[in-house]
Amino acid sequence: MSADLENGFGLSPEDAAATIRAASETGLAGGSIEDTSRDADDPIIDKSLAIERIAAAVEAARASSSGFVLTARAEGLLSGRGDLKEIIARLQAFDETGADVLFAPGLPDLAAVKAVCSSVDKPVNVLVLAGLTRHNIEEFAEAGVARLSLGGALAFGAYGSLFETAQVILRDGSFNALAGNRETTKRIKDWLA
Repeated sequence: MSADLENGFGLSPEDAAATIRAASETGLAGGSIEDTSRDADDPIIDKSLAIERIAAAVEAARASSSGFVLTARAEGLLSGRGDLKEIIARLQAFDETGADVLFAPGLPDLAAVKAVCSSVDKPVNVLVLAGLTRHNIEEFAEAGVARLSLGGALAFGAYGSLFETAQVILRDGSFNALAGNRETTKRIKDWLA
């Protein structure tokens, strides 16, 4: 299992390294470190510090006996900071430090995905979000993507169904919306068996 380790729970390279060491000791197969500061006014860490942090995380991952896979994330597109050129430059720097996987969540379209994938040597992870949802696995593979993430999309879909079902119950005073649950539960049980 790979974990989203946020910004390494601190801004220093030592924080990033300590987070990777702790994560690898728990038995995780991998995790990601992003270049966010958690400061709403200045959400993205300076590029040189971000590179130092990934380099420290890489060193900690390599020191692990478990073969920990480090994903380096460039988050500028999600926070509206930086353009694709800057994101690619960060990913290239993270690639050079030795990160195993590169990730730029918030890519707007398949052209941006292709631009990222063709600009780096390491496997690229893509978050299927917004306009990217209209593409299929084959198209992502053709663009050069090695790994796809859904973020919270499945949970949001489940919460949406829960909300809609509750609205029907409240509006109609009827529990007919629950009728399909028995078949869904059976399919899930069969799948898990």
